Amino acid sequence: MAGIHGQFVWYELMTDNLEGALAFYRAVTGWTVAAAGAGGVDYRVLSAGAAMVAGAMAIPDEDGAAGMRPGWTVYVGAGNTDETAAAIAAAGGKVLREPADIPEVGRFAIVADAQGAPFGIIAWSEPGEAPGVDIAPGRIGWHELFAGDEPTIFPFYEQVFGWSKAEGMDMGPMGTYQLFRTRPGEAVGGIMTRTPEIPHPFWNFYIAVDDIDAALARVTANGGTVVQQPMEVPGGVWIIQAVDPQGAFFSLVGPRA
Repeated sequence: MAGIHGQFVWYELMTDNLEGALAFYRAVTGWTVAAAGAGGVDYRVLSAGAAMVAGAMAIPDEDGAAGMRPGWTVYVGAGNTDETAAAIAAAGGKVLREPADIPEVGRFAIVADAQGAPFGIIAWSEPGEAPGVDIAPGRIGWHELFAGDEPTIFPFYEQVFGWSKAEGMDMGPMGTYQLFRTRPGEAVGGIMTRTPEIPHPFWNFYIAVDDIDAALARVTANGGTVVQQPMEVPGGVWIIQAVDPQGAFFSLVGPRA
């Protein structure tokens, strides 16, 4: 399992209207949906063609009562979930949900980095792949951390997961957009200091689409709200940021026709 340690391996939506959310993402991204629940949990797997990309489930009643809102969680692979959770705590992070087994799937935990950005870690029961980034429609094209403070958070991920810095992009008053690698080769994401209107640090990721303007139209036609209009980024692609009908934030990346 050490091969996936530090790699982005899964993405999970928790929502208060599962069927409504699934209908929205099917329409916007083209994902197909299949049931994969075990132990009485209604869990759905979202796929792009033959590739499983993400999962979705309803917010458990007890978590909803405690104030949990719809949202996406990014999962990073762990060679050993318990050891990685301990390393996160030792590096200044927090374990928000202690390691637990998912029958026939793996062992997971929910954690936060040293500045409070939450994410998941998981060790699969069976060997799995870490796809990196992929701009094919329906796949994950980029990862992004809105950090409490970009210059000081990277050592946490370097220590726990072995990540390395790539190019740093100067954004003027907004600081540096620091690209990073999770393994030798291409950058798979970027880190920036959150702006004042972002209430807390969090991980974001971008779902690839074939045409950003057509995708924007699908977002609004299906009840979503666009909060960042199309913006060109390096590589000849465009991004948008939006909120689904249940209130979960998400982002898309793709070319402009």
